Amino acid sequence: MGRKLLVTALLLGALGLAGQSGYLLVKARLAQWLLAFAWDQQLADGRLHRPWPWADTYPIARLTFPERNLRLLVLAGASGRNLAFAPAHLSASVTPGQVGVSVIGGHRDTHFDFLARLRPGEPLLLQTADGRMRHFAVAASQITDIRQSTIRLQAEAPVLALVACYPFDALTAGGPLRYLVIARSTEPPLGAGTAL
Repeated sequence: MGRKLLVTALLLGALGLAGQSGYLLVKARLAQWLLAFAWDQQLADGRLHRPWPWADTYPIARLTFPERNLRLLVLAGASGRNLAFAPAHLSASVTPGQVGVSVIGGHRDTHFDFLARLRPGEPLLLQTADGRMRHFAVAASQITDIRQSTIRLQAEAPVLALVACYPFDALTAGGPLRYLVIARSTEPPLGAGTAL
């Protein structure tokens, strides 16, 4: 009798954990559809659109990873609440696409679960709020400890710093380790031209 109770309790606990993680994954994927609708409206009329009525954020960019057939909208403000729905932009960094380093965070088990598979040279596209497409390529990736390192925000050209918690298969979230992918613009700087 005691064994049956223990097995039943363990089974119910496992189902509860699986249900919770499934809920988070579904919420993250569904949010991208709602964000896409808001993004399309923004591109059409040039105004900011909230993805749902109670949202206190809005999409500010779209990341496309062509080799992975993956598109992700990026929310303004990297709060924990926003990260539950989409990758989010750290407001202390430059707006994605501008000169400098733009920091975009995402959860290791939903939107940014693929970061460790990105290869140096792999292309990515950034669509900015004005509809312009910017071309980037993965330059480097590394594991960092947030207690001992920081991301330098100055750069001569647009740079994207994509960040997720590490390790990707950890049983608990958080901790001091981060997986960092640096992508650099592959376009000439604005205003650069050829000499006559």
